[in-house]
Amino acid sequence: MSKEEDETYRPTAPHDAPRDASLGAHDGHGAHDGHGPQSEDGPRGEDGGPGEGQPRGARGPRGAQGTHGGQGSHGAHARQRGLGGAWADFKDSPFLPAVVLVFILAAAAGLFAGSYTYSMANPTPHHIPTALVASSGSGEAKAFVAGMDKALNTSLEVRPYATERAARQAMEEQSVFAILDVRPDGVHMDLAGAAGASVAQVLAETAPQVAKAVGVPVTITDVKPLQQGDPRGLALFYVSLAAVVLGFVGSIQLSVHARTLNPLERIAFTVAYSLLGGFTIAAVVDWGLGAVRLPFVESWLILAFTMFTSGMVFTMFNTLIGRWAMLPTWGLMVLLGNPSSGGAVSWPLLPSVLGHVGRWLPPGASVNAQHTAVYFADAQHAFPFLVLAGWSLLSCAVFWFWRHRHPGGRDRPAPAHGATPAA
Repeated sequence: MSKEEDETYRPTAPHDAPRDASLGAHDGHGAHDGHGPQSEDGPRGEDGGPGEGQPRGARGPRGAQGTHGGQGSHGAHARQRGLGGAWADFKDSPFLPAVVLVFILAAAAGLFAGSYTYSMANPTPHHIPTALVASSGSGEAKAFVAGMDKALNTSLEVRPYATERAARQAMEEQSVFAILDVRPDGVHMDLAGAAGASVAQVLAETAPQVAKAVGVPVTITDVKPLQQGDPRGLALFYVSLAAVVLGFVGSIQLSVHARTLNPLERIAFTVAYSLLGGFTIAAVVDWGLGAVRLPFVESWLILAFTMFTSGMVFTMFNTLIGRWAMLPTWGLMVLLGNPSSGGAVSWPLLPSVLGHVGRWLPPGASVNAQHTAVYFADAQHAFPFLVLAGWSLLSCAVFWFWRHRHPGGRDRPAPAHGATPAA
């Protein structure tokens, strides 16, 4: 055997023969198309040219094309791909969702700042429900109310009551924010700072100026003041905000770190972290900081209910739209729900649409229930609990009905008849 033949001849090991035959059949080559066994052609390289250890001139299993033919077809294929191929690669890469998130986060930052600034930066009174205890056609009452309307650039929504006791009951039920009691010595204005600190502040600042202008003496009394540790009435807003945000953040973390939880397990753990989280929030604010004296069990359960509702809302959206579930959750709970909740700015001072919509969203329902539990315990309403229950039931129903679409859960075992037999 010559030196050249010795360099090009490499016999194929017997145990490689089946593999080489299968490759030849797959590629349309091999013994059946006349190219002969691989021991004559040499092993195929990755580009269809001669394999490792072969001279560049030796013919590979793809025939006479050799290396130059493979490179030429690859170059033509690359040119054909062009922009379409580059876009397809970009869509399959992690860069597409990253670029989308850059723009989404920028828009969310602007919307977040805009929504809170729009609703809270310059609170403007619209219609303020006010109880009026006065004889029919009282001149002092008419003059004072007209003066307040003009000064506030709005209208007091005056509701007449026959007695001061009836008016006080309406205030306990949070149907009115102030009571105008016209007496021989002037107008007595009773405010409920606990019903709405921002509304009480606006009325208390405006009433003396109006009284002086119309010549009617006025006496102002806050009959439902806020607790000393929370003079601006923001503590309940913050505890509700914590429950809302941590509620859906907890659900996100379950989806990331406990992805394989089954539907019932996911709901059960949402209940668990809601109960523990609500307890912790109430304990820190009341026992730890002493900012607000809470009716502990009721406040704890309201916070837990809020956390559960918020968590299940995210789970619902995660079931419907997958990885983009954070967008509608953030929009509903944070961009729209929190500014319109009435916690930081009372609803009579919010823009009209927000003042009405906020009560039907979980953050507004939570603030409403918590506020009433702390300051108006004898007049708790069912409405905020019904709102929370409605959102929870809707979210759980959507999650359960379309649970097969949720990205989590453990794989179900394949049926026995579909199992692959062991080799």
